[in-house]
Amino acid sequence: MNIKLILKKHTSQALISLGIKNIKYIVINNTGQKKPWNYQIDGLIKIAKELNINSFNLANKVSSKIRIHNMYKKVLVSQPGFISIFLNMLWVEKKLEKKIKSARLDVNYVKKKNIIIDYSSPNVAKEMHVGHLRSTILGDATARIMEFLGHNVIRANHIGDWGMQFGMIIAYLKQYKANPETFKNYNEIYQKAKIKYDNDKLFSNKVKLYTKKLQSEDKSCMKIWKKIVNTTIKKNGKIYKNLNVTLTNKNIMGESFYRKMLFNIVNDLKEKKIAVEYHGSIIVFLNNFKNRDGNPMGVIIQKKDGGFLYSTIDLACLKYRCETLHADKIIYYTDIRQNKHFMQIIEIGKKAGYIPNYLKIEHHMFGMILSEDNHPFKTRSGNNIKLSSLLEKAIKKAKTIIATKKNTKISQKRLDFLAKRIGIGAIKYFDLSKNRTTNYVFNWNKILSFSGNTAPYMQYAYTRILSIFRKLNVSMINLQGKIQLKNKFENQLGIKLLEFEEIITDTANKGMPHILCLYLYQLSTLFSQFYEKCSILFSKNTEIRCSRLILAFLTARTLKKGLNIIGISTINYM
Repeated sequence: MNIKLILKKHTSQALISLGIKNIKYIVINNTGQKKPWNYQIDGLIKIAKELNINSFNLANKVSSKIRIHNMYKKVLVSQPGFISIFLNMLWVEKKLEKKIKSARLDVNYVKKKNIIIDYSSPNVAKEMHVGHLRSTILGDATARIMEFLGHNVIRANHIGDWGMQFGMIIAYLKQYKANPETFKNYNEIYQKAKIKYDNDKLFSNKVKLYTKKLQSEDKSCMKIWKKIVNTTIKKNGKIYKNLNVTLTNKNIMGESFYRKMLFNIVNDLKEKKIAVEYHGSIIVFLNNFKNRDGNPMGVIIQKKDGGFLYSTIDLACLKYRCETLHADKIIYYTDIRQNKHFMQIIEIGKKAGYIPNYLKIEHHMFGMILSEDNHPFKTRSGNNIKLSSLLEKAIKKAKTIIATKKNTKISQKRLDFLAKRIGIGAIKYFDLSKNRTTNYVFNWNKILSFSGNTAPYMQYAYTRILSIFRKLNVSMINLQGKIQLKNKFENQLGIKLLEFEEIITDTANKGMPHILCLYLYQLSTLFSQFYEKCSILFSKNTEIRCSRLILAFLTARTLKKGLNIIGISTINYM
């Protein structure tokens, strides 16, 4: 149930009954605890201005139409044309009781669409580093949310498994007559080959030769390539498992996946007069993008030597997703530096007719992870931090914290279990709780804190509720009785619980997981206030105690569902 949608529907119906068809300006705002009222209807002032009528009079007419619904206790109008909504607590009680019986907490399914989410996308032959963290967990959280709402989600791990880095490694292995079967760390070989490529012209020519051989699917090169790819995929799979990320090998649609389409893409663009030959290369000139001289920017899709670039692969990828996977929406998770590239690819795709009009393409850009000195988060030597090392450190730090907080002895197995859930959850939640468009500073003390908007605080809030039921020896499953909202703390908690669907929808529409994180934190805080002011353990009135237990139960379920949707595990004991 989405209160905002209901309010918008009532307001729209009221306007239409008054002969006003332009309802696009109507916005419903949740006022939370900032105001005495629960929701505010905005946009009537703009509508009135367009129609050249009095906005206060319009607001009064709309309010008189929507007052008939029993979900409202009070509807107030204020100058110059705002409507404030006070919800009827009897209505709230009934809606909360409906949530108890719903496995989905009364969250409705949306109209199903095919949504492709392109995320993580590490390069093969290189170890995943901290720079891959945001793309991986932001993309995965969005994939989980979209699936929960009922969409058909196609996860696409567009790994960099084709291109010159393989030419470098193959050339290096060939030159030193090394057996690729004996190597496990191709990242080290790549780094050595890259230095040699930058400083040795003969070697750089060999790299170009082997890159071309690989693109022509030379058997010897393909054998080495497959070994490198499989080794990297296996390593990355362990990281995804540790991160509780839903990517599997089935989701891999890397650059090599589209290699057989590249010649056809180039020929198609040439036939359509979109691409032209220019100084031996095949280029698409885009009028909407200008170079430094103010002339149309050229995007190379095939080099002089016949080799292809990322632009060609991304065009093939876009065409495949539109024509074969029948995408209704494509979401890319890469940092801001890729934005111009994507805009150019989309422009070419539209010119070529690959992108249907109904398709939505969104580039969900994100900020950087910074050290406390506000520089990119790296090792002291300036190297990228390995993602596997970061996760190991999180688990180790969590173990230390658990050991110092626990008064009783804990088994090694239990310690390992808790440390992994707390440590990994803490890193993921800290990232997801930040607005993805901004940079944030990585701080271990804040990440693993048991206070504030952090995963440990959320996990503790959940276990705290479970402990109430254990102390009373009451089963959550067999809870009976009705919800009674008698004071402001119960009212605030009840209304916050009803907001779950509108928060999930808002998070999905904007691709901003921090919206859901903030909601869960606010819910936990409100429960803490409710628990402090409204006794459960010592309540003598059986009906009131049962009502408060149901509110506690719904809070626990909402916390668990909300955290699980973004890939954070809950803990029963802490």
